[in-house]
Amino acid sequence: MRGHWGPVTDLLAKQYQLIIPDLRTHGRSTNRAGTFTHRQAALDVYALLDQLGVKRFKAMGISTGGMTLLHMATQQPDRIDAMVLIGATSYFPESARAFMRQVSPDSISAQERQGGYAACGVRDDAQIRALKTQFRRFKDSYDDMNFTPPLLGSIKARTLIVHGDRDDLFPINIPVEMYRAIPGAALWIVPNGGHIPVFGRHLREFQDVTLAFLQNSQDMR
Repeated sequence: MRGHWGPVTDLLAKQYQLIIPDLRTHGRSTNRAGTFTHRQAALDVYALLDQLGVKRFKAMGISTGGMTLLHMATQQPDRIDAMVLIGATSYFPESARAFMRQVSPDSISAQERQGGYAACGVRDDAQIRALKTQFRRFKDSYDDMNFTPPLLGSIKARTLIVHGDRDDLFPINIPVEMYRAIPGAALWIVPNGGHIPVFGRHLREFQDVTLAFLQNSQDMR
């Protein structure tokens, strides 16, 4: 979501050193394996952080990024101080699988070239097809995203869950379940919000709430 992050990263860069990786197939990252799991993505990010000498950190992720953070927070619970999960899920419900089944990697619309896939920093149509193939394959994935309440309960990071109440992929019961399972989690349900509810008219509020949370401020209006 490189195209959307600008206003947020500009604000955070004033107080934090930012590391913004492209996951496999996204942006300028390649994917020789041809497959994608959030579990492997978490290992990739940890490999990068280890190479950079970063031991403990705060993190933020949208959708796939948030699901990657769930794996990171359960793989090495002591390394994440705080994380913000936006439009993430602990498992793929049938509503998401139905949408995944409809994705066709063989056709690319003008809207896809200019919209969501463009925001992922794609280089060409071949990369869009690879991303669509990855996404479609999740329809048959039952192991990668399969977080039980006890596993979520092992998370030590301070966690803010941000979710739109009109998310067509991941219905509102899922973030509520995550909120109840992750110790001390905070939950912000965005009214009339879709899958990624924090930009546009909610951007300023999102900036204020997330910055206060990352700073561990009690004022999270």
